[in-house]
Amino acid sequence: MTTPPRDRATRLIVALAMISAITIALPCAALADDQFDKMRAKIVAFVGDKMEKLGGSRIIYEVDSSGLRESVVTDLRDDVYKSLHDGHIAFSNLAIRDGGVDVKIADAKGRDQLVRKLASAADGLPSHAFAVSDGSDGAVRLAPTDAASAARLHELVEDSIAMIEQRLKDSGITLVSVVADGTDRIRIFLPGVTDPERITAIFARKVKVSFRPVDVSMTPEQAQSGTPPEGAEILLGFKDKQPYLVAKDSVLDGEDINYAAPGFASGTKDPIAQFRFNGRGARRFAHVTEENVGKPFAIVLDDKVISAPVIREPITGGSVQISGNFTLEEANSVAMLLRAGALPGHLTLVEQQVIQAAAKP
Repeated sequence: MTTPPRDRATRLIVALAMISAITIALPCAALADDQFDKMRAKIVAFVGDKMEKLGGSRIIYEVDSSGLRESVVTDLRDDVYKSLHDGHIAFSNLAIRDGGVDVKIADAKGRDQLVRKLASAADGLPSHAFAVSDGSDGAVRLAPTDAASAARLHELVEDSIAMIEQRLKDSGITLVSVVADGTDRIRIFLPGVTDPERITAIFARKVKVSFRPVDVSMTPEQAQSGTPPEGAEILLGFKDKQPYLVAKDSVLDGEDINYAAPGFASGTKDPIAQFRFNGRGARRFAHVTEENVGKPFAIVLDDKVISAPVIREPITGGSVQISGNFTLEEANSVAMLLRAGALPGHLTLVEQQVIQAAAKP
C-alpha cells in the first residue's frame, strides 16, 4: 500500500523533532556551538529537501539586513545617550554617521566610563567595537563589529522563523517546514499546498500593536447600549471577550519593541507575555506612564485588548509583563505577534512557486 504524501511529510517532521531532541541532549562539552548549529542546519535542510520531493508550495522571504543595521546603530546611539545622561558625563555632537555613532567627550575619565558601562551592558555577548581617539578634542566613535552584526542578523532570522511558525499555527497550518536559507533568507515549504498566495497573504498584513488610554467616563456596557464618547470605541478582550472602552488614538505603538517572549510570573508561575522597548521606546513609555499614574491603559493587538492594567507607577526600565490568564500557548502567540509588529527587518517576498512531486523511479 502506498503511503499518502502528507503522511510521509508528517513522519519527516516527527523525525526532525526526534533528531533535534537527541542532539540537544548531548553534553555541551561534546559539541561546540558552531558544530551544533552546522549539524542542526544539515538535519533541517535534509528534511526540508525530502519534504519538497513530495510536492507542495515553496516560499522564500528575505529579511531587510540594511534596515536591521540602521536599527542597531540607532539603538547604540540611544544607549550612548542614556549612559552619558545617567552618568552625568558632559558631551557634545552626538550623531549617527557612516554606520556608527560619533560623540565628543572632553574628559578622559568620562570616555572610559562610557566604554565600561556599554561593555558591561553587553554582558559578554557580541556587541560593539569601541574606538576612542587620542585626539585632544575627545572624539569617540562607536560602531558594531562584524561579529555583532552577524549575531544580530542571525537573531533576526531566528525571530522571523518563530514568528512565521506561530502565525501559520494561528491560521491552522501546522504541517510546514520553515528553515533559514543562507544568512538572510527564510525558506517555507508546505507539502500538498498548491496556492502559495493564500499563505503569503497572511504575512502581507502587518500586525498592529498599540497602547491606548481606557475611557472611564462611562462603562463599556453603557457605551454599547448608547453612543460611545467622541474619540473612543469598543474593543473586545483577546481572552475574556469582554468589551473595553478605549481611545481610538494610540499614545504609543509597537515599532519600538525590540524583544518579546513568553515567560512565567515570578510569584504565581502563571504564563505571561513579556516584551522590552528599545531606548527611544523606553523613554516614550516612561513619559506615558508617568503622565497617567492611577489610570488604566490598554495594550491592543490587532484591535483586541490583550491587557488593560492600571498604571501604579512610572515604568522607566522599558520592560513590561502582560498577564491575562493565558495558557503557555496563548502567551507564546501574544509574544510572537508583539514581536511580529516590530521586527527591525521586514520580510520581502523573493519567490513563491508550486513544486510538483518528484516522479517515482
